[in-house]
Amino acid sequence: MLEICIDSVASARAAAVGRADRVELCSALPEGGTTPPLGLIEAVREVFPGGLMVLIRPRGHDFLYSADEVACMCRDIRHAARAGADGVVIGALSASGEIDTETCHRLIDEAGPLDITFHRAFDMSCDLESSLDQIAGLGIKRILTSGGRANAEAGAPMLRKLVLRAGGAVSLMPGGGVTPENLAVIVRATGAREIHLSGRRDVESDMEWRNEECHMGEFTRGREFTRREADAELISRCRTLLDTCLGGPAAAATDPVGSK
Repeated sequence: MLEICIDSVASARAAAVGRADRVELCSALPEGGTTPPLGLIEAVREVFPGGLMVLIRPRGHDFLYSADEVACMCRDIRHAARAGADGVVIGALSASGEIDTETCHRLIDEAGPLDITFHRAFDMSCDLESSLDQIAGLGIKRILTSGGRANAEAGAPMLRKLVLRAGGAVSLMPGGGVTPENLAVIVRATGAREIHLSGRRDVESDMEWRNEECHMGEFTRGREFTRREADAELISRCRTLLDTCLGGPAAAATDPVGSK
């Protein structure tokens, strides 16, 4: 399975052309991703025919959520389902860095038959092996992870350890810094059969008038007129690399929809 992290309709179109199996739709990618607006979910559903996973994260920074934030996430799950999402991407931690199983149970119950991925809150937990066991106990079948390191290539040894520990009960999906240059190395080193990447390139704004003295936000400071979008050719290269590593599309195929 090739999953592309996207934040726009243009990136959804590129993922479709590049033959991605699935997308994870987010907003605010420079903050690690937050829940996208309803209109964007609906628009992406119209142009991307594969699996559509929607990130459920009410804000950036840590993964310790208040009661109000949990209630917001439950509402967002309902909205995503009505907008045509195939699944949701969730996660929550306790103050001590363990999996917040109580909150996760609430989100899982809200998701019902939707596919579920546990997001990179996993990487910020205090004990990855124990966290894997807890997530498996929740019935979640997929974890997006860099192996607790800055990127998946650096975390490959831990990812391999987690893949072996999961024994096929949970899919460990490497993500974070995956490129055409290191994809094959990561897949072969970890034994993973799903991979997550953004496949983006810089896109220069068509704006002719530019006020270089004004900044819209800290994360875009100095880059107001350069955005990043998924690139179909880059995604297609990753598709071919993944198929080669795993022996072709048939060898890589799993059902991403409706399996929780």
